[in-house]
Amino acid sequence: MRLWFLIPLLLCLPTLIRSEDYSDVTIVVRGAETIASTSDEFICATIDWWPPEKCNYDQCPWGQASILNLDLNNPLLAKAIQAFSPLRIRLGGSLQDQVVYGTPNLGSPCTPFSKSSSGLFGFSQGCITMERWDAINKIFVDTGAVVTFGLNALQGRWQMGRGVWGGAWNSSNAREFMEYTVSMNYPIDSWEFGNELSGNGVGASVGAEQYGKDIIELKSIISQLYGNSRKPLVVAPGGFYDQKWYAQLLDISSPNVLDAMTHHIYNLGAGNDPQVANRILNPQYLSQSSDIFRDLQMTIRRHGPWSAPWVGEAGGAYNSGSRKVSNTFLNSFWYLDQLGQSAKYDTKVYCRQTLIGGNYGLLDTETFCLAVASAHGKGSNFLRHQRFFGGVALLMLNLNKNMGFMVSVRNDLNINFREMAGIKRDSSFVHGLKRTVSWVGSKASDGLEKREEYHLTPQDGNPFARTVLLNGAPLQLTEDGDIPSLPPVMVSVNSPIYVAPLSIAFVVFPDFEAEGCER
Repeated sequence: MRLWFLIPLLLCLPTLIRSEDYSDVTIVVRGAETIASTSDEFICATIDWWPPEKCNYDQCPWGQASILNLDLNNPLLAKAIQAFSPLRIRLGGSLQDQVVYGTPNLGSPCTPFSKSSSGLFGFSQGCITMERWDAINKIFVDTGAVVTFGLNALQGRWQMGRGVWGGAWNSSNAREFMEYTVSMNYPIDSWEFGNELSGNGVGASVGAEQYGKDIIELKSIISQLYGNSRKPLVVAPGGFYDQKWYAQLLDISSPNVLDAMTHHIYNLGAGNDPQVANRILNPQYLSQSSDIFRDLQMTIRRHGPWSAPWVGEAGGAYNSGSRKVSNTFLNSFWYLDQLGQSAKYDTKVYCRQTLIGGNYGLLDTETFCLAVASAHGKGSNFLRHQRFFGGVALLMLNLNKNMGFMVSVRNDLNINFREMAGIKRDSSFVHGLKRTVSWVGSKASDGLEKREEYHLTPQDGNPFARTVLLNGAPLQLTEDGDIPSLPPVMVSVNSPIYVAPLSIAFVVFPDFEAEGCER
């Protein structure tokens, strides 16, 4: 479902009313206009190439989660993909640029990755057979997944210096792989070119000028192979944002060649960094990511307005994530906050690293069960909120360990700005506002209208728990492995919303008047 992000109106009240347990906040939503919209497949997850031997910090958390060895017949995998309906899956990762494709003219044995001190990231070249590619596409077709496949962009190049690769891309093996894919009618939505080769690169880098020329060649191959059929998108560079490099890539590749610019973001630090948990609960730290989203949006507007920003990979903590944080309830705050921040700056797709694998997978590597899964109110930076859908669904993240928030929501279509002008000085008016502004229509509710509330908290109040409670009840798969029902609490729209300390709340207003969402 497409998400519409309404223009924020920062009239959220300061913390004027306090008790030992909660603070009052009012959120005013501007429903007349939108600031951005996402694609229908905004939610995306990755499947990586890492073999079981991939280890960080004396742990090897990948197991059988690779594109090459993942158990595709596990029924929980299919059920998980279908639960997102639809889920975009991005196939790629660090070893992507060492993958060759087992087509008839490969000219060498098609063997998997192995440890190699001379290879990038400590691994040799690896190969995917066409039989494995068939099996992967079967589950994607069966589940309705939307597929983005990352191609090897180093093929044919040579290392010119430390980490710098030169020469043109040799497209012959990739072209044969794509020809086979087209012949089998596999519905690839987009072909991504390269992984983390932009700017200074990670392990390897390629200059923007040559990269742009290679993308033009990829676009030409797609045009030839797909003919009059719907053509997949061209996506690149799948790297860390470097303004100068990204701008040059758009300038070189020319109009209407690059459909989406992907960038990666791991803003919490290394997986073994002891500050990961503290950063998740620091609203000022979380907000720093907005600078990247904003800058990329502006770079695209200035140099390539035909393109769109995507987050191609985001895992919070890099090097397989944090084994103490990434698979716990606490990590949900970082993830949900980034979804909101990125969408605010017109990001069309956000790919979570990973669907399965590492410490940050949405699915447990061994059991395949689901792992734990913007305007900034002046009342407190610890209460972060985003607005979705039409009516409106409000996402609120309370990062404060001790303070709850009593939140009133108001539509700017109803608000009297003259009355609001003196709000900071008139505490008696604030008390009255608390009792009267929770309604969100063009006129006050008669008390019969309801909103839906979904409150997520960790089991036993432990932020590092791996079991989540929905409105106080544990979320667990059914006996058949299906996603459980997610019943809301129905509450009168006239009442304020209580957001408990260290909790997440989704609040749906079915009848919220949001003209911007209807356009």
